[in-house]
Amino acid sequence: MNKEFENATSRSIPPFRADIVGSFLRPSSIKEARKKLLEGTITNQDLREVEDQAIIELVNNQKQNGLRVVTDGEFRRSWWHLDFMAGLDGLEKRVTSEGFTFHGVKTRSESVELKGRIKFGEHPMLSHFRFLKECAGDCTAKMTIPSPAMLHFVLTVRNKEFALPDFYLNEEDLITDIVAAYRDALAAFYKAGCRYLQLDDTSWGALCSTSEREAFAERNIDPDGLAEKYVDIVNKSIADRPEDMVVTMHICRGNYRSTWFSSGGYDPVAPILFAKAKLDGFFLEYDSDRSGDFEPLRYINDQLVVLGLVTSKTGELEDKEEIISRITEAAKIVPINQLCLSPQCGFSSTEEGNTLNEDQQWAKIRLIENIAAEIWK
Repeated sequence: MNKEFENATSRSIPPFRADIVGSFLRPSSIKEARKKLLEGTITNQDLREVEDQAIIELVNNQKQNGLRVVTDGEFRRSWWHLDFMAGLDGLEKRVTSEGFTFHGVKTRSESVELKGRIKFGEHPMLSHFRFLKECAGDCTAKMTIPSPAMLHFVLTVRNKEFALPDFYLNEEDLITDIVAAYRDALAAFYKAGCRYLQLDDTSWGALCSTSEREAFAERNIDPDGLAEKYVDIVNKSIADRPEDMVVTMHICRGNYRSTWFSSGGYDPVAPILFAKAKLDGFFLEYDSDRSGDFEPLRYINDQLVVLGLVTSKTGELEDKEEIISRITEAAKIVPINQLCLSPQCGFSSTEEGNTLNEDQQWAKIRLIENIAAEIWK
């Protein structure tokens, strides 16, 4: 056994040694039902029943493949982030002039826009979580939502034409509402039984990218100042969470039809994000050289680090020994009992899904579970 693994132990609380980012490939039943809904041949309730059955089957598959944590695969969503944002009071989905450009492909032309002051009200995803909680049984039900910083990023940074509406006095007024909405969201999900919440965020992926940072500077946006602002927004949003509610963050570089939009190691953001964020853990993408090396992990304090070493973008199964070797390397910087293992991202961050099949998806989950069981006994 590697000396770095000598004291490795399993975990009974999240993040788990073998964990998941959240989304899974949408089954054909859901794709067909959504098509019929658009055609007007079924109702929203019909779609809901199809989704319910697919989620029950997904939860069973997660359990059968050894996971102690389950999600609903984000099966009821079209986008990993826009659906949650559009469910907040004051926000609506909108059609944009063009999609966002990933590496070689553009997304669908949709975003969200401000129609009123942002609040967390009767959000539809509360009922989504309650259903998942019922299905989970003895497993931990995990909820995934975009981070509060991500909401600010989508509204004010990605949208180059953004102008503050007259119902907000200034940007701080907007940020105050975002923070309040997320505090209310955490309280509502906790009341619904959620003890494991993951914040997903691509703004940090952009802040890792040299080209993105240069583009920000050209718009008179200070990348480091933006990073400081975003850590502050996150910390204020989660400050009042109950002690038994675990909140983590997945740092994403884009995941649309197996493509990506940003590259760069964590070096530019590590002294701010890893050192100052009051999160319980980070899900970090490390499935390719686009993510850099493990050196920035030296800024990690007592947070758990879930290494995304197994890619969700392709079906080719990773070599077990190579993954173990990389965990060994990371354990020289972060103690082995602060490390866990997961896919680098979800398998279907949008309803289109990545370019692999379900058999390949589950093979990757089993690989992660097997490696975790071998290292953390």
